[in-house]
Amino acid sequence: MRIVIAGGHGQIALHLERLLADRGDTPVGLVRRAEHADDLRRRGAEPVVLDLEAVDPKGLAAVLDGADAVVFAAGAGPGSGAARKDTVDRAAAVLLADAAELAGVRRYLMISTVGADAAAPDGADPVFGAYLRAKGAADDDLRARAALDWTVLRPGPLTDGPGTGRVLLAERTGRGRVPREDVAAVLAALLTEPAPAVGRTLELAAGEQPVAEAVAAL
Repeated sequence: MRIVIAGGHGQIALHLERLLADRGDTPVGLVRRAEHADDLRRRGAEPVVLDLEAVDPKGLAAVLDGADAVVFAAGAGPGSGAARKDTVDRAAAVLLADAAELAGVRRYLMISTVGADAAAPDGADPVFGAYLRAKGAADDDLRARAALDWTVLRPGPLTDGPGTGRVLLAERTGRGRVPREDVAAVLAALLTEPAPAVGRTLELAAGEQPVAEAVAAL
């Protein structure tokens, strides 16, 4: 499969690209900075330098031509303000969905977060509230699209430790932590066996069930 990953230099994306390449798929990572391209190549991915805040749906659709699936793994990242939470975490996800529809790519995996809600109130940290609202709005937009075979994956707080290969995957898991490497493993499994997860919003945390079994149990 040819799988295009928006936010191709993110930590989850880099794990996913390696997993996909190792099993014989063709991962294509969209990156904003040309200096990140070699990091993708070392993981077996094809880099495409493209700014999701500058391209239009038609231009992005051209990049998606021939793809079997897209994964939204982009994010404004630490240190960004509320405005970029909207332009990246929401608007870029919507842009990818628009482009996928134009290119005829039905399968769309969204990396969201536990607690994402377009109506989330402002809390102690206004920027984090903006992030939750942006992610929730992006999720809502995707879930309204009948032309896409979508899955929204909402992991709990992310950790950088090694993956265990064992997770808790369900419609409700709570805010359990989960290694980024295990998030990537679940994404790879959902690309292999999409049917149980199409049209569903799933939460993810560390657990006891092997990834393949957790996906099959859906």
